Amino acid sequence: MTRSGVQAEDTQEGPANAPEREEAARGDGDNGVGGTDDTRETGDASGEGTGDEAGDGRRPRRGRRVLRWTAVALAVVLAGTAGAGYLYYQHLNGNIKKDVLNLGDNKVAEPTPNAAGQTPLNILVIGSDARDSEANQQLGGARETFGSTPLADVQMLVHLSADRSNMSVVSMPRDTLLEIPKCTDPDDGEVYPASDGRVMTNQSLGHGGPGCTVATWQELTGIHIDHFVMVDFAGVVSMADAVGGVPVCVDANIHSRDNEGHGSGLKLAKGTHPVKGKQALQWLRTRYGFEDGSDLARAKAQHMYLNSMVRVLRENATLSSPNKLRRLAEEATAALTVDPGLDTVKKLYDLSDELRRVKPERITMTTMPNRYVGARVEPTEDAEQLFRLVREDIALDGKDARKKPDAEPKASADPAAPDAEIAVQVRNGTRTDRLAMAPGRANTVAGLLADRGFAKAVADPSVLPSEDRTVVRYPSADLEGDARRVAKSLGVPAGSVQRSTDVSGVTLVVGADWREGTAYKAPGSDDSTPESAEALNGADESACMEVNPAFTWS
Repeated sequence: MTRSGVQAEDTQEGPANAPEREEAARGDGDNGVGGTDDTRETGDASGEGTGDEAGDGRRPRRGRRVLRWTAVALAVVLAGTAGAGYLYYQHLNGNIKKDVLNLGDNKVAEPTPNAAGQTPLNILVIGSDARDSEANQQLGGARETFGSTPLADVQMLVHLSADRSNMSVVSMPRDTLLEIPKCTDPDDGEVYPASDGRVMTNQSLGHGGPGCTVATWQELTGIHIDHFVMVDFAGVVSMADAVGGVPVCVDANIHSRDNEGHGSGLKLAKGTHPVKGKQALQWLRTRYGFEDGSDLARAKAQHMYLNSMVRVLRENATLSSPNKLRRLAEEATAALTVDPGLDTVKKLYDLSDELRRVKPERITMTTMPNRYVGARVEPTEDAEQLFRLVREDIALDGKDARKKPDAEPKASADPAAPDAEIAVQVRNGTRTDRLAMAPGRANTVAGLLADRGFAKAVADPSVLPSEDRTVVRYPSADLEGDARRVAKSLGVPAGSVQRSTDVSGVTLVVGADWREGTAYKAPGSDDSTPESAEALNGADESACMEVNPAFTWS
């Protein structure tokens, strides 16, 4: 079948809630090729688009982004490029498209290295609904939206632990309400002001490119992002073919098509089947027919597919042929858009080499915990717990080596100066996504320090960060002892003392965990992954998608 015959499910069909809720907010448009439901969703307004697209050989401009699905992009990073890394090197390098990493003004401090000097690695995998070519249009339909502003409909954060022993993946529903920061397009200098209140996260891609999606994630989560990867839609079908198929499972017969033509067209019998090409694309885009028909159900199906594809690639059974390796390398590099830190085959190879160290049983796939706000969703308190675990490099599978109860970080080689000589800047970082800044906290804590002998402690009202936990930061090794002394005087744990080049001196940031009072009490250390994150283990071969009875057949 030609690609023009592929029917693909709409990437703009609504929020992560059941279809009956979303129909109350707008029309439902999971059409295939030639669909007519062409209104694209850019906030709380009604209307949807009808598909996705890919490349036709032309190098797309920034405003014409790649398709939405992230599973293939991550799988390619995991292993695909590595096998063919040195085949016609310059040719493959020329295939790779590049874009700026972060278009926002604010920076998030890099994580502090562990005792072995290792740091975690965070990669944001992005996809969009852009339709910038005939190939994408044929696969996704919606000719009326050709060339429209792209939306980042699927977003996954891949976290590789500092010791490279485990990997965590966090998906964010596309209709999550949040604030998009100010972003500047480096191509033409256009400034996109910060959003006026909360809008859907998928709008971020249209604010100058993927670097604004990165900036948005960093603002929400406080997680430093090292790289991003986007995948071109037209490569989805070819890459699935190149790896020889990926096993997926359904607990009943499924046909993703209703009497109005909505759905991906996926038709599978009950059980486990290897899917590739058109069927793989249908699986990854199916919403109608899985569980409650929500975007969350589709994300779960993508997680299952990705876990399975990683296992296939690790086994290497289908990639032993040089021709298959060459084909996968061609499709992978042509499909990718990356930041400058990943813009060559060698860089992608090095990254994949690190990622491949993680065994499937140490890979955990999750979805950001959320709750409905009308027809949209917002992060919950459990989401902040999940973000904290990633920030602190705590494995989501709960298999981290247990630390001794009274273990303390290695003593600093830098002795502290006398308290009266230690200059300390105190900042108010008590603002959260749900709570306004607690007024006066910087002045209160600076006064507290002064009363305890730190005569050079002053409030810094010029910077208003957002921190869930109180931290003490220092810029260089010669100030580490001073920073630890400040922390100890307030009862702040030694683990909350961080080295950061984003500060010029010892800086105390009063976090959301100390919004009142003069006695700091460190929060309890519940390091378990919230149940609402619906964690899926990468080695779970028994995972099977639940089929909605309205979309089954006999």
